[in-house]
Amino acid sequence: MLDLVFRRSAPVGGSMGGESAKSSPKPTAPKRGVALALGGGAARGWAHIGVIRALTEAGIPISMIAGTSIGALVGGCYLAGHLDELEQFALSLTRRGMMRFFDIRWGGGGLIGGARLHRRLAAELADLRIEELTRPLVCVATEARSGHEVWLDSGSLVLAMRASYALPGVFPPVECNGRRLLDGALVNPVPVSVCRALEEPLVVAVNLHYDLFGRAAVLRMSAENASPQRPDDASPIDPSLAQSARGAREPDRIGIGRSMVDAFNIIQDRISRSRLAGDPPDYTVHPRVREIGLSEFFRARECIAFGYEEAMRGMHEIERLCHSLPGR
Repeated sequence: MLDLVFRRSAPVGGSMGGESAKSSPKPTAPKRGVALALGGGAARGWAHIGVIRALTEAGIPISMIAGTSIGALVGGCYLAGHLDELEQFALSLTRRGMMRFFDIRWGGGGLIGGARLHRRLAAELADLRIEELTRPLVCVATEARSGHEVWLDSGSLVLAMRASYALPGVFPPVECNGRRLLDGALVNPVPVSVCRALEEPLVVAVNLHYDLFGRAAVLRMSAENASPQRPDDASPIDPSLAQSARGAREPDRIGIGRSMVDAFNIIQDRISRSRLAGDPPDYTVHPRVREIGLSEFFRARECIAFGYEEAMRGMHEIERLCHSLPGR
């Protein structure tokens, strides 16, 4: 069984609901490095690979990683020494080839069963446990029935990563210690608070939703359903105007998949802004991945480049913060 550390967002340690919270000893990590908080973002999460590449190239040590959703996947593979394999896998994906890893099903808790993707992860990581990694890793998930935030910091690495990216409606929930776990982005999209709770002195966050919606706004409008003018109600001289009118007349067809993606984007963006305002990192990397769709995993090369470039753009400040730590 997994040793499950089950905490609320704010408190550090202890147990809830009368349960005992066990945790295996963690390997000692260099406190002079940076703690990475890798946020969720589905396909945009390939940018985390570029960020880690930039930090490694610059000689910035990484003391621990807290990851949500795909942030947990990338962070776990990196600490397990399999980042190269994950990057090769990401770069090999094509629009058509992605379907080999998505076993579509119409029953159960998710549209995508995830068995093929799970087998690929299990083949690479076998029975590796989180406590066997060289540095601490915390995968953030959500308990479905209570909405509690769950920190998985020991036990099966593959199971913890799967729980963290179990996006509702897409991947099925993951059963863990009698609890049904969902994607951690529902409660903590950019897990800076995890790093702070573990008393890390320098936290660098990677937020994949910063430029998606801009600043939150309130719009006031009248509840009207005005239809555009039909092209046969007027006779514009310019044919292009008639064409644009015909296009405007047709409603925007939005399916259930698009609606789910839009809703999840908004949820992550609003929760991220709220939580980061209350518990800000020392530095935030904002890869410009706005044009990458959540399901466009085949655009890994672009995402990795965006992450690398943005991390390198802020490397001078990250290095300054590292040198300002006690003991340097």
